[in-house]
Amino acid sequence: MKYVIGVDLGTSSVKVLLMNQEGKVCHEVSKSYPLIQERSGYSEQDPNEWVEKTTIALRELVDHFEGNIADIEGISFSGQMHGLVLLDENHKVLRNAILWNDTRTTEQCQQIYEIVGEERLLHVTKNPALEGFTLPKLLWIKQYEPEIFEKSAVFMLPKDYLRYKMTNEIHSEFSDAAGTLLLNVAEKQWSKEICELLGINERLCPPLVESHNFVGEITESFALETGLATTTKVFAGGADNACGAIGSSILSEGKTLCSIGTSGVVLSYEETKDRDFAGKVHYFNHGQENAFYTMGVTLAAGYSLSWFKDTFAPNEAFDSLLEGLGEVSIGANGLLFTPYLVGERTPYADATIRASFIGMDASHKRIDFARAVIEGITFSLNESIEIFRESGKTIDTIISIGGGAKNETWLQIQADVFNAKIVKLSSEQGPAVGASMLAAYGAGWFGSLQECASNFTAEEKVYEPILENVERYQELYKWYKEVYKQTKEINEGLKSFRKS
Repeated sequence: MKYVIGVDLGTSSVKVLLMNQEGKVCHEVSKSYPLIQERSGYSEQDPNEWVEKTTIALRELVDHFEGNIADIEGISFSGQMHGLVLLDENHKVLRNAILWNDTRTTEQCQQIYEIVGEERLLHVTKNPALEGFTLPKLLWIKQYEPEIFEKSAVFMLPKDYLRYKMTNEIHSEFSDAAGTLLLNVAEKQWSKEICELLGINERLCPPLVESHNFVGEITESFALETGLATTTKVFAGGADNACGAIGSSILSEGKTLCSIGTSGVVLSYEETKDRDFAGKVHYFNHGQENAFYTMGVTLAAGYSLSWFKDTFAPNEAFDSLLEGLGEVSIGANGLLFTPYLVGERTPYADATIRASFIGMDASHKRIDFARAVIEGITFSLNESIEIFRESGKTIDTIISIGGGAKNETWLQIQADVFNAKIVKLSSEQGPAVGASMLAAYGAGWFGSLQECASNFTAEEKVYEPILENVERYQELYKWYKEVYKQTKEINEGLKSFRKS
């Protein structure tokens, strides 16, 4: 039996997954690492933490493996998007990585629009200038840390830096590069025009490859640290959302994914490079060659629930926190939550807006608040589905993965709020499975990613929307959308009172 490893480099932890040729998950190991948040709106990590914790996880995985180590044929990656890692000419890290959920770059986003123009930026990169993307971070470094910018020889995205430390080879691939605002998404090449206009030397951009491409083998030193064979083939991998799509078989027209991790996304497959959403949703290259996907993002989806648990039930498990969730009526007894803990991405692209509980009274219990948080997250994701439907896309079936797929009541809430069939997969490991599939396809096990998906994924249960619930949620959803409008000015005013 042959095996592959998928490495999912997330925001709070790294997961490594061992899968065999039958698509069975044989073993998994996760290791967590901290965020560095020195000021409000800042979010960083030490890239060496990723390498250290991944090395430990792989060592543990290999120690548990009872077969011939040479039978682990390949390894590939999924990674948190947009993060900026800067290396000097000796390929040493120059500073902490600035992450996707860092919102310090509002000024730089405005500079991009002033210099490039909003329409031109959308034409080239298919995406608006948002604080989370990589280019604004580069411009922030250029403006506020010029000595570091001058020393920079190449920028990397998080999983690409991790892969470099395993292989000594520097690459990026299209699905992650699409989230930098430096890629011409349709032409699949770094945009010379954007680089020149904004004073970014094109030499900072790493070479581009396809997600399934072979990019090197494990170095002797990394093999020694992990126990992997030096013959283990390394494949480029993809952005976490692209890998989540691959691992959920979102590989053909008409397929849609709802993924709830730290952030939440609604992702829909696109065959062509020329659909126009006017920047309302993201438009990225897929991990499948010559394909694309559109995506709406809720910045604090699963994070909203984690925050609620850590703040109000720090010593309890999620199961305990959500006990009785299904017994709370729709609308959480008149309580609404908007999940804007770190700003919002879709549809508002607003770094200043913050979360709200609306409608609290003395009768509310903790479980009402938990239900309101879950409904608010789901409403936010529904705003992306609404944009897709308004553009003419038919969305009647959605595959749900991540934290939102772990609770039966939440899956039914998704079906009712989205007014669509929700499909739960039998083995749902999200982006890590997609990374494993890229390694399996790259190693030649299958003739296509679709063939691989048919072996690696299967449906477990379908949740149908309940008409009565759909109508009730549609009424509540109208009030949910009012909260942003009514609190925007208040949050602007409160900004100066936040801890800086």
